[in-house]
Amino acid sequence: MSDTTMILMAAGESTRFNSAVKKQWLRVGEKPLWEFAADRFAAEFEFAKVVIAAAGGEVDFMRSLCDYEIVAGGATREDSLRNALGAVESEWVFVADAARALTPIEVARRVLDSKGEADCIAPAIKVVDTLALNDGCAANRDRIVRVQTPQLSRVSVLRRSLAQKSGFSDESTLIAACGGVTRYVEGSEQAAKLTYGGEIAQLAPPSQERLIGHGLDVHGFEEGKPMKLCGVEIDAPFGLKAHSDGDAALHALIDAILGACGLGDIGGWFPDSDKAYKNADSAELLRLVLAKIRRFGFAVKGADITIAAQKPRLENYKIAMKKRVAKLLDLRYERVNIKATTTEKLGFIGRSEGLAAFAVALVGYSA
Repeated sequence: MSDTTMILMAAGESTRFNSAVKKQWLRVGEKPLWEFAADRFAAEFEFAKVVIAAAGGEVDFMRSLCDYEIVAGGATREDSLRNALGAVESEWVFVADAARALTPIEVARRVLDSKGEADCIAPAIKVVDTLALNDGCAANRDRIVRVQTPQLSRVSVLRRSLAQKSGFSDESTLIAACGGVTRYVEGSEQAAKLTYGGEIAQLAPPSQERLIGHGLDVHGFEEGKPMKLCGVEIDAPFGLKAHSDGDAALHALIDAILGACGLGDIGGWFPDSDKAYKNADSAELLRLVLAKIRRFGFAVKGADITIAAQKPRLENYKIAMKKRVAKLLDLRYERVNIKATTTEKLGFIGRSEGLAAFAVALVGYSA
């Protein structure tokens, strides 16, 4: 059994990253960046286990994608590290960052090969530019290095240091400030941290694969309630009985999108037991889902919706519904299709007691 655990830091909010996709969810092929980074190191080195610190709202989704141990991070990198250390039982911990997913393996090997030579081993590179303080005074660049990750720390020393001080952005400077011994090994310019978004070009492009999801929603009629389908008001003496506005077509579409992305279903996202969604506008629920999947590196590429209803007649609404859905999804008009049918007076739909909506969504990975 290895005496080293790997922690991958992937809980940041990417506030400086100039992309609609969260940094750790950039796609390298089909894999999100955090999984790509974890797999690279795990394939090369034997660890007692791999622990990934994730943003709180992303823990369940990450767990559904891999066999690594996922823990909720915190508001800062230090908080996330403390939480992740709760899952560590080994003597040493190798802390890597998803934002440095392209760190050369030889850099990581130099760090691990130096185990036992200090309380913390970290890669660093020399500064070649002239350095000056804001007042114009020159700084001694011979005494300055640019510290990188991954870093290897003795767990007992790291825990003690985290209990003593705060406000440090890496383990090597924290441990040194608390009296521990830090040693630097040769780093690499290729280990640059993805920070502002321009560095995306260093990564392999997202996969061109397409994902398909299916959705179904059924609602009974309710006298005197307005009816909406695909976000379009339908002239009818009844609406759809539901906790929200009852837009079965958009509900089915949401489920189809969530299904394609592997993100559960609409009931899990917007439970009818939550008063916050009482009479909610389904178009707004769709916007919330689209914003979330975009952050996870997905983009809807097309949608096909079928509405089965004996009443009301929907033929005259199909164009308006198509335009509305295309606008909500930010798609070209031809990427959306709306169909309406009856059940030839069979079943609860044929008896005009309610209707059903079916949706298929085509989703791809976004850059």
